[in-house]
Amino acid sequence: MSQLTRRGFVHHCSLAASGSLLSTRLSAGHRVAPAVNMRLGLVTYLWGQDWDLPTLIANCEKSGLLGVELRTQHKHGVEPHLNKLQRNEVRKRFADSRVNVLGPGTNWAFHAPNPAELKKNLDGARRYIVLSHDIGGTGLKVKPNALPKGVPVQKTVEQIGKSLNELGEFADGYGQQIRVEVHGRDTQELPIIKRIMDVATHKRVSVCWNSNDADLNGKGLKFNFRSVQSRFGDTCHVRELNVGSYPYGQLVDLLVGIDYSGWVLLECRTKPKDRVAAMIEQRQVFEKMTAESLTRRRS
Repeated sequence: MSQLTRRGFVHHCSLAASGSLLSTRLSAGHRVAPAVNMRLGLVTYLWGQDWDLPTLIANCEKSGLLGVELRTQHKHGVEPHLNKLQRNEVRKRFADSRVNVLGPGTNWAFHAPNPAELKKNLDGARRYIVLSHDIGGTGLKVKPNALPKGVPVQKTVEQIGKSLNELGEFADGYGQQIRVEVHGRDTQELPIIKRIMDVATHKRVSVCWNSNDADLNGKGLKFNFRSVQSRFGDTCHVRELNVGSYPYGQLVDLLVGIDYSGWVLLECRTKPKDRVAAMIEQRQVFEKMTAESLTRRRS
């Protein structure tokens, strides 16, 4: 069994064992709620964009943020131009560390009415799916970016959804997940994302929650969350958990409430002098929030 596979197997067994103990333990005559299995990680956006790969891995280990989405065109240099030997080296760097590579975070989007532009984005996404597989990642982040003016909304929705199904079929051959970031003018609205996902029914296609202000529109955060929660993938994005007015406490409650077991990834916007210290602070805030959420759930 390879090191990567062995490490994953041991971690899986550990989680399964702890989950089994928690599910059978009784407290004051009531079943104890399961532990939080979701973990905090990092998107290399601002805080990690200028770190080479060894520095990125080292800083993630120091901070305890042990999952990373590699935003494209950053200094880590993990891009499709890497040859087989270089891809194996990237894979080994992660396998020899405690950090999980979750895959590339790309800007490929599928709303363009121009067929040539659409093909370019689909072809680009396919290259990154192969790259993610080769480096030991588990999926690819893509996005819708807009509803083009002059094009019926449903036509764009169906084009995006069908494109995602096409990518899902391709990704299935590589064991990868397509993570559709809730993003873009108009397309960040959850009712639009829901319509897209109603078309994009492939099992490999999932939603990457993005913690936008638009999440609060319409009937509010809880309703919008519930509308797509069944399609959540292995990653979701947050900004600094203790900055701004976004109701992260409520979001954490909702994630804990569905026993979300994926990665909550920091996609930070501030510019702290000591980024590793800031990452540690965010992990501590996250741990406090999840502990408080569990307490509320048990009460």
